[in-house]
Amino acid sequence: MSSILRTIFKSKQHLEVTNNGSAACSDKDQIRRPKMATVGEQVHVSSHTEDKVTKAKVTLENYYTNLLAQHQDRENRYRRLEQSMEEEGLSDEQKSERRQQHATKETEFLRLKRSRLGVQDFEPLKVIGRGAFGEVRLVQKKDTGHIYAMKILRKCDMLEKEQVAHVRAERDILVEADHMWVVKMFYSFQDASSLYLIMEFLPGGDMMTLLMKKDTLTEESTQFYVAEAVLAIDSIHRLGFIHRDIKPDNLLLDARGHIKLSDFGLCTGLKKSHRTEFYKDLSQAKPSDFSVSASKPMDSKRKAESWKRNRRQLAYSTVGTPDYIAPEVFMQTGYTCSCDWWSLGVIMYEMLIGYPPFCSENPQETYRKVMNWRETLVFPPETPISNEAMDLIQRYCCDADHRIGHNVVNEIKDHSFFKGVDWDHIRDRPAAIPIQVKSISDTSNFDEFPEVDLKWPEPKEKDNDPKYKDLVFINYTFKSFEGLTQRGRSGKS
Repeated sequence: MSSILRTIFKSKQHLEVTNNGSAACSDKDQIRRPKMATVGEQVHVSSHTEDKVTKAKVTLENYYTNLLAQHQDRENRYRRLEQSMEEEGLSDEQKSERRQQHATKETEFLRLKRSRLGVQDFEPLKVIGRGAFGEVRLVQKKDTGHIYAMKILRKCDMLEKEQVAHVRAERDILVEADHMWVVKMFYSFQDASSLYLIMEFLPGGDMMTLLMKKDTLTEESTQFYVAEAVLAIDSIHRLGFIHRDIKPDNLLLDARGHIKLSDFGLCTGLKKSHRTEFYKDLSQAKPSDFSVSASKPMDSKRKAESWKRNRRQLAYSTVGTPDYIAPEVFMQTGYTCSCDWWSLGVIMYEMLIGYPPFCSENPQETYRKVMNWRETLVFPPETPISNEAMDLIQRYCCDADHRIGHNVVNEIKDHSFFKGVDWDHIRDRPAAIPIQVKSISDTSNFDEFPEVDLKWPEPKEKDNDPKYKDLVFINYTFKSFEGLTQRGRSGKS
């Protein structure tokens, strides 16, 4: 960046001198001066120059935008400090001491923020998850001993699969979101080959693992988890984000068994940098692809067996599962945040019945069932559920315009299925199902990946190709105030 700024500064000086009538210059200097384009004459600019100008522009814009944001964040932190001291009723002497401690932290934050963070600052402990574009590792920060979950995304895959907008949205929402309901991010950084998100480690695992262990949940447990999911989803909707990938895999459980949202790789927001064409492979679909199948329907027992057999594999595949995705998302005719409520309805059905309503033995059949939900959304008589639960699922999984919660979230909260829920204090009460966690680094609620080499990989030659470099990932780096100023070799993050 400094070389770009020097180039701009020198160019600016040159223009000021050549355009200033009072600046004296000899005839010889005038002869050497480059010929300026006359009015109407076309100026040819090389693509290399255009690329450098674009990068300089983006770099400068992001630099000053970040300065303003950092100032605002600092002001907000100070206001929160003053508010908390008033609420605690501290004396003037105590307030003065607390302000001094806060100022010391702010100074330390600015110093540490300038340090360069990389994978070598973390000790890899174990792989706890895999996805289409990378993996998640349990890591320990070497200087503090704190335990984190590190999400690693390969840049080349992001570019080749046109996932840059999705990655940007994920990073932005983790910075902006209410961390009570969203997994907290402490750092994000990059190197030549990969992007890294350093997040809090939630040792409770995810809802998918819980459902595979329990088969079905009681209505009381279902009420608890769906209610927490409602508050979590609403918290990101309030920020202007749509998750688009709500499924049990992305509902993580903390050490106390409470829900937090994760995996915003398909999340879309209001910024231009978050938009890209979604499900391009479905754009060529024919009407027959979504017609009702004439294949032999599976009974409930066969559905449950097939679902359990294939569920884990679907979680790690590049294709994933379409079971939880709303029909309007597939149609590409426009959708709103209500598509997340459809997904929650599918999850609620799975909690109570043991498998999702549209599950089939192959993704194509599932697509057809989702698109023909009026005929395929049925409740098996051998697994009875209450009328209130059935009604709520049907109001989640219906036309987008008539879907519960598509106007206000209170419409969901007022539904009879949630009778007795203390919405304001639900996170303070014990979870419906206690989580067994032996330590902050306990990974017993996650899958095992024993064959993975934990050593940090060396960048490949092609990763140094300029087309894989930083322009599209500019301004990706982030360091949180809490992450850089927490003290002690504690595992609590």
